[in-house]
Amino acid sequence: MRLRRRTLLCAVVIFSATISIDSIPASAQVDPFEFEVYPAQTLGAGKVELESLNSFIPSGHSKGEDGTSAGDYASDLMYRTSFELTYGLTDKLEAAAYLNLAHPNSASFQYAGSKYRLRGSLFEQGELPVDLGWYVELEWHRIHQFDGNQLELELRPIIEKDIGRLEIDLDPTFEKAIFVGPNKNRGLEFGYAAGVYYNWMKALTPGLEFYGGIGLIDDNDPLHQQQHYVFPVIRGELPAGFEYSVGPGLGLTRGSDQVITKFNLELEHFVGALFD
Repeated sequence: MRLRRRTLLCAVVIFSATISIDSIPASAQVDPFEFEVYPAQTLGAGKVELESLNSFIPSGHSKGEDGTSAGDYASDLMYRTSFELTYGLTDKLEAAAYLNLAHPNSASFQYAGSKYRLRGSLFEQGELPVDLGWYVELEWHRIHQFDGNQLELELRPIIEKDIGRLEIDLDPTFEKAIFVGPNKNRGLEFGYAAGVYYNWMKALTPGLEFYGGIGLIDDNDPLHQQQHYVFPVIRGELPAGFEYSVGPGLGLTRGSDQVITKFNLELEHFVGALFD
């Protein structure tokens, strides 16, 4: 009788643990506040860049934790904006801080979180067959309605290859919830950002950008639950140091939002280096 009770108790504990793990919501895998692909080269010593990253979802999901939503608010008709301040510490190292704001459907503008990152380049441009860089980001979600994981660490190796006027940028992404939040005990999630551009004119460069995520590296989500997007984009440099990147994004799976629009605008200025 005691053996049966112990066996039953163990089965209940295992079953409860399985339910709690499976019920943990996965993160959105795609950062909807930053539809941007990074090249291997950094900003440059002493340069300051102010950037406004904007996205709007005219056709998304009607409930939270679906599509690009990682919290209670639905992604449909969500407008997000992120203000980024970047400073070039050296010619190969830059630091940035972000302020994320969001306007859910039928709600007011709200603070959605903050991010802090370092990005660096390795070797000189053209020294290797491909140009290499790295990216480390700490993301803090103070408002759980936008993301239940309060603290996340993101790592990216950056790979760039230029072939004539053709530019190819690859940013594989490894993300982990740390210390607090429902996913803190889960493993690494894998996502990606990538871009292919034809540098036609300084003010007008067409291209394609790709964003997505597959879930945990050792336990991928089913394909229909994954997110994958393709963005036909136009980017360029305008007078007075302004740069832009704009285009619509199309979801390729049921787990993706159907349509996303992005508009990024940045202003670059030289103010003098803090470090030689």
